[in-house]
Amino acid sequence: MKAKIFQIIAVFFILACSKKTVEGAEGWTVVSETVKYRQNSDILTLETGGSTYNLPLTKLPYRRVVLLNASLVGYFTELGMEESIAGISSPEYIYSPKIHQLLNAGEIRNVGNEQKYNVEKIIALKPDAVFTNRIAVFQNTYELLEKNGITVIFLDEYLEKDALSKSRYLLVVGKLMGQQEQAQKKYEKIKNSYGSLVVLASEVKNRPAVLANEMYGSQWYLPGGHSIIAGLIEDANGNYINAGSKSEGSEALSFEEVYARSKNAEVWVNAGNHKSRQDLLRTNLNYSKMNVFTSGKIYTVTQKERRKSNDYFESGVVRADLVLKDYIRIFHPDLLPGYDLTYHKELK
Repeated sequence: MKAKIFQIIAVFFILACSKKTVEGAEGWTVVSETVKYRQNSDILTLETGGSTYNLPLTKLPYRRVVLLNASLVGYFTELGMEESIAGISSPEYIYSPKIHQLLNAGEIRNVGNEQKYNVEKIIALKPDAVFTNRIAVFQNTYELLEKNGITVIFLDEYLEKDALSKSRYLLVVGKLMGQQEQAQKKYEKIKNSYGSLVVLASEVKNRPAVLANEMYGSQWYLPGGHSIIAGLIEDANGNYINAGSKSEGSEALSFEEVYARSKNAEVWVNAGNHKSRQDLLRTNLNYSKMNVFTSGKIYTVTQKERRKSNDYFESGVVRADLVLKDYIRIFHPDLLPGYDLTYHKELK
């Protein structure tokens, strides 16, 4: 009983700190350890992606932008701002039906892919800004765009250390796009939903042992104990097999190492994008030696997959609460009996 009470108190403490952090000090709105912004009478100062921007308020809010990464699309769809996107890269990896409608209508233009962006087309679109993850090999592309008067905003949400920090990027996008109030409401709703789900999951005493990811070649990239996946499993009241690791990323381990750690695993999550257990087994016959493969439950993130696109990597980047809700439904199905998984799908 005491452990349960302390866990509930801890959840509300985290949420309270989260609110305080977002409000920030000295006028800063703090999104994460590396992202914050502050506005004075005529300048919006934004620190993000290793860069500091002093953006004149006369040029804000942005009306037309180009997105160079599919993961950023989720913020615009969550805010209902698809029509403010002038161009997008790699549209085959975009899940949003509204985005594809606009692409088909010529309202959004294809500006290439992460192998080669069409710089001439981006410049011709005359966007107010380009939003992108910072990728070192495209530094020359960024500099060329800036020489042509286009502001390049780096938003590296994929580097964040917890799921709600990714959700908080709604605040940055909302501020830049003139939807600050809407973004704040959306984020508060996600944060509060997440906190309520953590409390719900804490009521269960049984914590199933959980394995994550799969083999790639000769290595199993097992998420570290301080990774986003580990945090989600913990918040869903699962017992992650690598929780003791201090790594924030993934650890490259051999099959034998993972096999030894996962002997008691009952659930296997994020097992690629396979269509069946046999399909998974064909990628590595050693899986048949694992108890979790033969008698446990296995889940992929393919519930909302369409051809090359997957909404888990789009809206799932923003909706931390729905990802957590999936995990709780998987680990403790009795807690959410009427809930159908949003992003995950059980392998049969």
